[in-house]
Formats: sequence, structure tokens, C-alpha cells
Amino acid sequence: MLDFFKPTQPLRIGCGAGFSGDRTDAAGPVVQDLVAGLQSQGGHAVLIFETLAERTLALAQLARRADPQAGYEPLLLDLLRPVLATCLAHGIRIVSNFGAANPRAAAQVIFQLAQDLEVAAPRIAVVWGDDVREHPEVQTRARSLPSPLVSANAYLGAQAIADALNQGAQIVVCGRVADPTLTLGPALAHFGWAHDDWHALAGATMAGHLLECGAQVTGGYYADPGFKDLPDLAHVGFPIAQIEADGCCTLSKPAGTGGRIDLHTVKEQLLYEIDNPAAYITPDVVADITAAQVTQLGPDRVQLSGVQGHPRPSHFKVNLCHENGWLAEAEISYAGARAEARARLAAAVVRERLPHLTLRVDLIGVRSLWADDAGAALAALPDQGGTDVRLRMATSNADKAMAEQLLREVTALYTCGPAGGGGVRTALRPRLGLVSCLLPRESIPSRFEMVQPLTAGDDA
Repeated sequence: MLDFFKPTQPLRIGCGAGFSGDRTDAAGPVVQDLVAGLQSQGGHAVLIFETLAERTLALAQLARRADPQAGYEPLLLDLLRPVLATCLAHGIRIVSNFGAANPRAAAQVIFQLAQDLEVAAPRIAVVWGDDVREHPEVQTRARSLPSPLVSANAYLGAQAIADALNQGAQIVVCGRVADPTLTLGPALAHFGWAHDDWHALAGATMAGHLLECGAQVTGGYYADPGFKDLPDLAHVGFPIAQIEADGCCTLSKPAGTGGRIDLHTVKEQLLYEIDNPAAYITPDVVADITAAQVTQLGPDRVQLSGVQGHPRPSHFKVNLCHENGWLAEAEISYAGARAEARARLAAAVVRERLPHLTLRVDLIGVRSLWADDAGAALAALPDQGGTDVRLRMATSNADKAMAEQLLREVTALYTCGPAGGGGVRTALRPRLGLVSCLLPRESIPSRFEMVQPLTAGDDA
């Protein structure tokens, strides 16, 4: 059933989330705008949710280890509940990586949500292939890691997403795919580009790059009061890209939302996380933005054109996450006269009592942002006379009990001194290590599978 291939009509793709933990009400205005566009222009529309970061998948694997039915995006229901029925009613496809470590379970949650909303069960495809823990080379590398492997995932490309859409999927649930691929997949399906139409692929990839971080391109990560002011940041709109048959795109946002799309916001996001503007490497194409043009077409409408493309890489990037001990963090506040001196004394007391631990000390409000795990920079900085100081101490240790010692010692500062400490907060969580490598593309096949709602007694 090839019902997504309509290359002569516009394709509009809106972003409903830029990371795991993003706002869950952002997709509503985007969907309203997409519906209006379908009614006035026709064509196709897609809503993407980008919810994975480098370590998010490892955390999802840990969640699935504790509960076989977990491991997908924790906010999945909150993200989809406000928009699912509208998207299905108007033919807006949904593409996301919120499957994380358990795409099949995510699909079943969506089926149940559709039932709760009293809409017909959608056609859901899940994309497979990113989990490469059993790959022979990964197994070899895992044996050299200092601790057990938690996850190993390849950054897959767009083809499986495109195939799923062109076979009638209304929702595509992925695990790890490259972030721009969430946009490129629908564009590839819609326009039917050849796998070596490098310029078109690169253009749509950069459209995906502009969309993938949500409100960053509409001013969220741009705002700086008095220097780069933006209207109504509390209600910042999320972006929409209209992609053309040659891969160029026009960025906009829903009317009535806050923030702004202009040359500055788009250029900042275009360069975000770009190491080499002539070679932005993705699974599907190597994009080159050195000759790209960014043009203001009107209020909150910016066009990106002139992106060039080069042949895709022969290897996929793979992230291996492994257990890496425990991170303990503890904080306590000091205020008023000589607050900074008291905070420094508190840190010295804990250091003296825990000489066997490597401790990081930060004085929030004095010095806390820069790399200074050894504490040399803080020690060399004279007392600034701070009167509102939050002491933060942290340690990483393979032994959970050793890490917990820091939490107890900072808590004890309440009455063991120095004077006036309060507001203690402590946290202990497992830490993950990350190693990246490259694996040959041909050794990591990807595919999609249409899934069905489970019935009583079925095993997910």
C-alpha cells in the first residue's frame, strides 16, 4: 500500500519534542498548524518526537532490565495523549525514537491509548536493527571494558522509516536512529529520492537538524535578556519545516506562539553541534553547508537552501554504554555574613573526614561551572565574600557503600558545623560510561515490522 508517495505535493513536518523530558504541551499548537496546512494546501504532514540523547538508551535498558515492559520514553503517554486522535483523524503521520530500548512495548502503549481515546487502532510500525549488543565486534569490545556492557546501539538511517510509511504506517516507532533521520525518513518516502540523490538528502537532513532540538531554533536556546530578547518565551512555539522536492526547506512556527524564527535563530541552530560545516556526517549522507543560503521570507519564516551532499559513510556510529559505578551528590546552603568562609570550611571538614575518596567541590554562586575536579582553581581563588552560597560536593566510586559515605557526611554538617548550614539535599545514582566506535554498514541491517495489538495472554 504505497499511500505516502506524492512528490508533487508539499510535505510539512512539525516537531513535538526535542529531548526526553521536553514540554508535553508543545505538540498541540504544532498539530493545529499542520491541520490548517493540510486543509489549505493538501499534501502530507508528519509530527516527529525526538526523545533520545547519548545516554538515554542506556538508562532505558536499565529500566527494561528492572521491568521487561518498560524501557521506552517515560513521557510517551503525556506527549501523545493531547494529539493522537487529531493526528489520526487528519492523516498526520507520527515518527519518533520514543521506542528507546523497547519499541514493541511502546507500540502496545500507543494501542492502549488509542483504545482509551475511542479511536481505531492505528497502523504502527517498529524499526529494528539498532540494538547491536550481540554483534561479534561489539562482543569483542565489551570484553575490554572495565565494567559490564549495558547497551550498544547503532545510529540507523532513514530507509526503514521511509519503507514503513510507504507501506501504510500511521505511526513509526524507532529506537536509536540519527536525530535528523526522523525528518529525512518521511521526506525520502514522500519524494521518492534515489539513495544517491545526495543534495536532496542533505537538504532534508539539515531540515531535520533544524527541527530535532525543538524550541532551540525558535529562540529557546537563543534568548539572552538585554542582548537577544524574544517575545513570550514562556509559550515558545515549536518549529515546522516545509520541505520541497529539491530538499530545501522553509522553517516556521505556529501562529500565536512565543519566540521567533529569524536569520539569527536559524543560523545558531544550523551550526549547533556541527564539527565540520563541510562534512556533517549522518548515516544517509554527508551534508555540506558551506554554500548554504539562509533567507528571511517574512515574519517567522526562514528558508534554507543550497545545502550540498556527498556520499554516505561506509560505517555506522555505535555507542556502547557500560556500568561505571555510582555518583553521589550532596548540597548544603550557607547565607549571611561569612557564608562563603563557612561553606569552604564545611568542604574542608568533609575532605578531612573522607581522605580515601576523590571529591569534587563547587561553591554555587562563587565558582561551579568549570572543569575543576581536582579543586585547584577553587583553592587558588580567594574568598569572594559571598553571602549566598550553595556548597555542592560529589564523588564517583565503583563501590556504592563508599559513595554513600559522602551523603552521610554532608548531612551531618547540619549540627556538626560550621554554623548555619541548611537545606541539605542528597542523591545517589548509577553512573554510565560511554565508548563510541564504527561498524560496517552492511553488518547492521535494519528493517521495520508492522505490529498488532496484543490480546489477553499474549507476550510482548
